[in-house]
Amino acid sequence: MSNTMKAARWHAAKDIRVEQAEIPAAGKKQVKIEVQFTGICGSDLHEYTHGPMLIPVDKPYPLNGHQGVTTLGHEFSGIVSEIGEGVTNVKPGDRVVVEPLFKNPDSPFIANGEYNLSEPLGFVGLTSNGGFAKYTVVEDYMVHKIPDTMSFEQGALVEPAAVAVYAVLQSGLRLGDSCVIFGAGPIGLLCVQAAIAAGSPNVIVVDVADKRLEKATEVGATHVINGKSEDIPAQVKKLTNGGADVFLDAAGVQATYDNGLKSLRNGGTAVLVALFGKPVTHDAFDQVVREITVKGIIAYRNIFPQVINLIDSGRMPVEKLVTQKIKLDNIVADGFEALVSNPSQVKILVDING
Repeated sequence: MSNTMKAARWHAAKDIRVEQAEIPAAGKKQVKIEVQFTGICGSDLHEYTHGPMLIPVDKPYPLNGHQGVTTLGHEFSGIVSEIGEGVTNVKPGDRVVVEPLFKNPDSPFIANGEYNLSEPLGFVGLTSNGGFAKYTVVEDYMVHKIPDTMSFEQGALVEPAAVAVYAVLQSGLRLGDSCVIFGAGPIGLLCVQAAIAAGSPNVIVVDVADKRLEKATEVGATHVINGKSEDIPAQVKKLTNGGADVFLDAAGVQATYDNGLKSLRNGGTAVLVALFGKPVTHDAFDQVVREITVKGIIAYRNIFPQVINLIDSGRMPVEKLVTQKIKLDNIVADGFEALVSNPSQVKILVDING
C-alpha cells in the first residue's frame, strides 16, 4: 500500500498545490481521521490571498514544531481510522468532526475552561496539517462524535456554525431581541440561523452583494438592506422600533463597524466576529453616553456538542449554505478562485473522496 496521499498544500500566497504528501500516523493521544468533506473557510482564503497570516513560516509553532508548507483545511468531518496510545474518547470507525483549536497545557486559561484564549493561538490546517487531504492527525481533545443521522456534509459545517452560535451566546441575545448582522458571508449567514435558533424574531442582514442578500433571505433573515443604500442606521431603527438589541459584525471594516454601532439601541451590545484586516477608529464618547457594550470574540469554547445537536435536530439547517461541492484536484480554480471572484458562492465543500 502506498504511504502517500493527495493533499492541498499552501506554499505561499497564491501558491496552493495539490500534490503527494506522506500519510501521517497517530502518535500518543492523537487520532488519525479519514476525511470525508472539508469546507473552505475565510481564513483559508486569507492565507491564499495574503498569507502567511497564522501559518508559521519564520519559526515553528511552539506546541508541535510545525513550520512552512501546510496542508490547509480546518472545517472537516470524517471517520476515525486509527487511535494513538492513551486515546479513550473515540475508536476506529467512529464518525467525527474536529474542533481545531490547539490547547496549550501550560496556559492558565485551560484550567478555567477558557481554552480559546490560551496562547499561542493555533488551529489544525494552519499551525498543523489539516483536512484538505485523505488523512489527517489531530489531538484527541479536538475530536467530537456525530450521530448517524447527521451527514458528513453537515458535519463539515459544525466548526463555522460554532463560531456563529458562540457569537450569539456572547451577545447575551434573549428571546424576542432584535439582531442586525453586517456581512452575509458564511459566518454572517450562520449567525442568522443561530440568532433565529436563540429566539430572535427580527434578524436584519446588511451586505453590498445582492446575491448574498438573497441567500440571507433564504436562510431566514427577516429583512435585508443593501450596504450601498442611504442611511443604514435609520433603516435599522425603523425596522426595530428605535434600534437593534444586538449587532454582530461579520464583515470587519470601518463602515460596518460605524453603521452597526449607530444601528444599536442605547444599551445595546455589539459583538465583533470578523477578523478585522485593518485597525478601526472608535468614538468612545458615543459608546459611553449610549452605554453600548462592544465585545470581541475568538472562535468558540465548550459548545461543539450543543452545535451538533442544533444541526442534527434541524434547528440550524446549515446545509442551505452549501453552494458547491468540488473535487480536491480542482480546489484552486473551483474553490479558492471561485470564492475570490464570485459573490454568489457562499460555502464550498471539498469532497475528499469524490
